[in-house]
Amino acid sequence: MLITQSAGKFLKRNSTLHLGEKEVDLSIPVVAGIVNITPDSFFDGGKMEDETTMLKAVEQMVADGAGIIDVGAVSTRPGSKTVSTKEELARLLPAVKAIHKAFPEVALSVDTFRSWVAVRVIDEVGPIIINDISGGSLDSNMFETVGKLQVPYILSHIKGTPLNMQEDPQYDDLIREVAQYFAERVKKLNKLGVKEVILDPGFGFGKTLDHNYELLNKLDAFKVYQLPVMVGLSRKSMIWKALDAKPETALNGTSVANTLALMGGADILRVHDVKEAVEAVKIFCEIKATII
Repeated sequence: MLITQSAGKFLKRNSTLHLGEKEVDLSIPVVAGIVNITPDSFFDGGKMEDETTMLKAVEQMVADGAGIIDVGAVSTRPGSKTVSTKEELARLLPAVKAIHKAFPEVALSVDTFRSWVAVRVIDEVGPIIINDISGGSLDSNMFETVGKLQVPYILSHIKGTPLNMQEDPQYDDLIREVAQYFAERVKKLNKLGVKEVILDPGFGFGKTLDHNYELLNKLDAFKVYQLPVMVGLSRKSMIWKALDAKPETALNGTSVANTLALMGGADILRVHDVKEAVEAVKIFCEIKATII
C-alpha cells in the first residue's frame, strides 16, 4: 500500500488550477514551456538573457500551444551551485514582469525553491504557480508561505540537493519511497492551507538512469493521490545517455518519453520544445478517445 489511511483524507482530484481570475484546465494534458533566465542551464543556458529574444521565444511557445510558461533563474542541473536570492530576483523579476505584460492571458509558473522569491514575484504580477524542485527541503518557510499566498504548488521529489543529488543515489524501494515522500508532504501542505498541489516525481533529481526509467514505467502508481502529475523529461540525460547522444539531439527521444508519460497519467509536460509536446498530447488524446 503506497499511502496510509489517514493520508486518504486529502485525496480530491484537481482538474483545474486557479490563478486569480485565470484557470488552467487539466482535463486535457497541458504543456508548460521552459524559459530559463540562466547562463548555465544544461541545455539552453544563456539563450534567453536578452529580453527581446526571450519574448520572441515565449511568443512562439504560446503560438505552439503552451498552456503554462515556466520561468526559472537558477540552474538546478546536477552539480550546480546556487546563487544568492538577490541575484535570482535580479534575473527573474524583469523577465516575469515582461512576459506578464506581453502575454497577460498566459498562466505563469516560477521555478524557485525560495519562499521570499515567490512572495516578491506574486507581489509584482499576481497569482502564479510555484514550481519548487526541492519539495520544501531548501526553505523551511515555503509550505507556510504557499498556504498564505493561496497559489498552486508543484511538489517535486528530490534526494539531496542539486550539488550532490547524483552522487550515487540509493533506494530500497524507489516507488514506495517517492510515494511516502509525497504522502508526508501533501499532508503538511494541506494542513497549512495549500489547496492545489501538483506532484512531480523529479526525474534526474537524485536518480540513476535505471531509477528514472522505473519511475517512467510506474508513473501511474501516483494516480492514487488523485492529484495532477507533472513530468520534466525534456532533453535530460536519461534520454540522451540511453541514446548515446547529447541534449541537442534528444528531441525525438524526448517526444517518445513524453508520450509514455502521458500514457502513465501525466497531466503537465514541462518542455523546451512546445510544438512537439503539443503534438504528442494530440496523438495521446486521439488514442484515449477510442477507449470505451
